[in-house]
Amino acid sequence: MLPIDAAAHSSRWRRRHPAEKAFLGFGLTLCAVGLPPWPGALLVAAATLAVLLGPAGVPGRALWRAFRIPLGFCVTGAVPLLFEVGGPGGFVALGPDGPVHAGELLLRTASASLGVLLFAFTTPVSDVLPRLVRAGVPAPVVDVALVMYRIVFLLLDAMTRIREAQAARLGHTTRAATWRSLAGLGATAFVRAFDRAQRLQSGLAGRGYDGTLRVLVPARAVSRPFLAATGGLLAALVAVTLVLERLLP
Repeated sequence: MLPIDAAAHSSRWRRRHPAEKAFLGFGLTLCAVGLPPWPGALLVAAATLAVLLGPAGVPGRALWRAFRIPLGFCVTGAVPLLFEVGGPGGFVALGPDGPVHAGELLLRTASASLGVLLFAFTTPVSDVLPRLVRAGVPAPVVDVALVMYRIVFLLLDAMTRIREAQAARLGHTTRAATWRSLAGLGATAFVRAFDRAQRLQSGLAGRGYDGTLRVLVPARAVSRPFLAATGGLLAALVAVTLVLERLLP
């Protein structure tokens, strides 16, 4: 199991309805995208971090390990905005408003990523997918997603075991051995993926699969106080941003 999935299953908000956490996480994401980067995105990022590390109880180390990957994409996307090509300063030169545009994009994308991580760290995928059918998503699409979600973890576990076996047999001692081990790992994972899929199909056929995977979904009521608090937080962020935008230069 991936660290983010393990954190979601052990989250303090594990028993809350996914709709509550979707309203909070994606609401913060929309605020980060729609509000002015300064000071809106900064306020959204601060509020999201406060919720993640506070009420949600997400460990700071696990949050950083998950956040540094999208943060790298955010930085990569912001760096080209620093330069202009073919301008009066030469073929490639620092743009006149490049640092401002790059900083704004970085603030927007980083704070939006935190909002998505808030939902991911508090909501297991197994709680979301079965409820998508009630939201209007076709059942076959949800079934495929459930099966792929399961197979991904099986393949990751198999690849970990294969790498450990290769390391125990000195398969990573030299560069050439490492490349041979990597090729063997890819070939074995490819074969095992087809084997897993065939065994899964045989198992479903033996259990009378009729085109729908019936999953028991725990009944959970939506908390109105939680929704009200979320709406108040989002409204406060919008109001404070608009006020500070007028006061700050």
